[in-house]
Amino acid sequence: MSLTWIHLLELLLVGAAAGTLGSMTGIGGGLVVTPVLTLGFGVPIHQAIATSLCCVIATSSGAAARYVEHRLADIRLGMTLELATTVGAITGSIVAGFLSREALAVLFAVLLSYAGSTMVRRVFQKQVLDPVAGEAYQVRRLPLGLVGSGAAGTISGMLGVGGGVIKVPLMYLVMGVPFKTATATSNFMIGVTAAASAFIYYARGDVRPLITAPTALGVFVGASVGAHWMRRTPSRWLVTLFAGIVYYFAALMIWKALHGGFVR
Repeated sequence: MSLTWIHLLELLLVGAAAGTLGSMTGIGGGLVVTPVLTLGFGVPIHQAIATSLCCVIATSSGAAARYVEHRLADIRLGMTLELATTVGAITGSIVAGFLSREALAVLFAVLLSYAGSTMVRRVFQKQVLDPVAGEAYQVRRLPLGLVGSGAAGTISGMLGVGGGVIKVPLMYLVMGVPFKTATATSNFMIGVTAAASAFIYYARGDVRPLITAPTALGVFVGASVGAHWMRRTPSRWLVTLFAGIVYYFAALMIWKALHGGFVR
C-alpha cells in the first residue's frame, strides 16, 4: 500500500474518531482501527492488529491521566486485574501468528457481536447508573474477575482490541463496578495489555510506521477529547452508540471473511 498525504490525513482522522470512541467506552479504539484499516485501506489484518495495539497504548495514554485526575479509575483494582491480563495478552499475540486472516476476522466479528449484545442489554435494563467521584462500592467475585481478565488479555493479543470489550462488561456485570468507573479503569489497564503483545507483533515485522504513526497520533488526540466528553455524557447514550458501531463492523468483517476480501 502506497501512502499519499490524503491517506495520512484520513488515518489521522480515523485515529481521532477511534480514540474518542475508545476512551468514552473503555474499548481502546481497537474495535474501530482494525476493521477500518483492513476494510477501508486494504491493510493485511496482522499489520492492522499491530497498528491497533499501538493505538490502544495511545488511547490509554490520552485518557487514563484524566480519569485518574477525576477519581473515576479504580487504580488498585486495575493493577490487580492487569496481572492476569498481561499473561493472556502475550499468549494471544503468539497464537495469532498461527491463524489465518479469515479465522481472525471471524473471531473479531464474534467478539464485536458479543460486545454489542452486552451493551444493548444494559440499555434495556431499569437504569444505567453514573458514578459519583469518590462514591463507595463493593468489588465482588475477584477470582472470577481475574479469570475473565486473562481471557480479555488473550483476545487483546489475538485481535488487537485492548481487551476492553470484555473488561468493561466483566467489571460492571460480574464485579459490581459502576459503568463509568469500569470504563475509566479499563482505559487505565489497556495500555499495559497492548504493550505486552505489541512488542511481539513488532518483532515479527507487522508494525508499519507510516500507517501506525498518524493513526496513533489521531488516537491520542481523540482519547483526550473523549475522556472529557465521557464524564458529561449519560451512560445510556454511550452504550447505544457503542452497540450500533460494533454490529456494523461485525457484519462487514464476516462478509469480507466469507468472500475472501482480505489482503494477503
